[in-house]
Amino acid sequence: MNGADVLCDVLLANDVTVCFANPGTSEMHFVAALDRKPQMRCVLGLFEGVVTGAADGYARMTDRPAATLLHTGPGLANGLANMHNARRALSPMINIVGDHAAYHLPLDAPLTSDIESLAKPMSNWVRRIAGPDDVAPATEAAFRASLTPPGVTTLILPADAAWGEVGAASIGKVKLAPPPAVDMDAVRTVAAAIRAAPGRAGIIVRGQVARADALAVAGQISTGSDVRLFSEVLIARMQRGRGRVAPTRIPYPIDAATALLRDIDVLVLVGAREPVAFFAYPGKPGRLVREGCQVLTLAAHGEDLSAALEALRDELGIKPSQPTAFATAFPDAATPSGQLTEDAIALSVAHKLPADAIVCDEAVTSARRFFALSAFAAPHDYMMTTGGSIGGGIPLATGAAIACPGRKVINLEADGSGMYTVQGLWTQARENLDVVTIVFSNRTYAILHGEMRNVGVGAIGENARRMLDLDQPSLDWVCLAKGMGVEAARADTCERFDALLESALSRRGPFLIEAVL
Repeated sequence: MNGADVLCDVLLANDVTVCFANPGTSEMHFVAALDRKPQMRCVLGLFEGVVTGAADGYARMTDRPAATLLHTGPGLANGLANMHNARRALSPMINIVGDHAAYHLPLDAPLTSDIESLAKPMSNWVRRIAGPDDVAPATEAAFRASLTPPGVTTLILPADAAWGEVGAASIGKVKLAPPPAVDMDAVRTVAAAIRAAPGRAGIIVRGQVARADALAVAGQISTGSDVRLFSEVLIARMQRGRGRVAPTRIPYPIDAATALLRDIDVLVLVGAREPVAFFAYPGKPGRLVREGCQVLTLAAHGEDLSAALEALRDELGIKPSQPTAFATAFPDAATPSGQLTEDAIALSVAHKLPADAIVCDEAVTSARRFFALSAFAAPHDYMMTTGGSIGGGIPLATGAAIACPGRKVINLEADGSGMYTVQGLWTQARENLDVVTIVFSNRTYAILHGEMRNVGVGAIGENARRMLDLDQPSLDWVCLAKGMGVEAARADTCERFDALLESALSRRGPFLIEAVL
């Protein structure tokens, strides 16, 4: 038994059964070991950003880590953007990065690099395996670190540690420490602050408390103590739809966000962080809460968020039978017709969304209306790219579809963002994943046009336009998808889009709709 075999066995013993991979020469012994382990599902991504993004989507839907396999420092570097998104989503992930044999590193061969320094900013935990006998303890440590608390871990596997013979290795399930007990002092402090600010307190939920059962408790607190309920701007995963409590998402634009929060005297964080502006703008604040707002943490990531929320409900004297408000029927709206628009797409998707679907939203500016409408749609899971690094949508949908093969996945995708990881469509075709990709084809980085206005640029010239627009030539998403093996069609009217969406939702397998705006 060599080190690569042991690494596989430790992963499998701890129910890590999917490996998203883009291997190279240094990883061939690990590839051979994976070949001997049919229990491990190996999924090839044609770009490392697809690999790490798919592992993120898988983790969000299972609350368990997948493994990734990356080739030395440059391969890791190609995957860093979606590792960043995963780290911001608090997703468990085990990255296995192959490296040269230890004795080969002093020769400074072309692919030699400082892998630890590359990995550290996008990882919660990094370790280099010292040799064959260190493989088992190092892999167990990586698994433990990926879940306590959940986050991104990176394990560096030198080639000689992979091919080296291992002595006796004890392989079994890793014991994980339970989350700490609820901090009742924090519960009492938060409850007192809420009582002292009737109608002027808010709660931001994130993580496990953005799931349906915990949202119901948050809704009881909201109704019973007149507390407003919010979510962060970028959502890692939230259970949405009819019959579920629907928090208000804090807007991206600073003026809208500060207006929403201006009358909040007490803001309670449950697994969340204080909301701040994405960027600095001349004359605008970085913090979104008003001066003097009391920001309190009920429970942080890694703690038992649901138990803390229940304890707060009890401390406030709210009974578990307390009714709460749920989203029900869609608001009245005329059925759109004629030229296709962003709002028409949002309405159509929200109305036609199948029960228990998974929505991966990377449409950026184009699908802003969908989130509000999703409160009235069939029950579903909703997630976004959480780190602000574009190129996560197609890989997220890929990983989610592998995690939940019985559920329909809908990817709302901006055309500019989609081009960062378009290779993920090939993986969807190869794995026959049940993903409907809707590309908002406006042939521009629309958000950057808005950012130019935000920094005070009233009109742009030819140089700026050429950096912000995706025309000359325009992208042809139907041809791109078909080149990756995914069936695709184009819609430029509401009627055509509705028909294509109905067809795509009625069948299994990957399908792409280019929605021309």
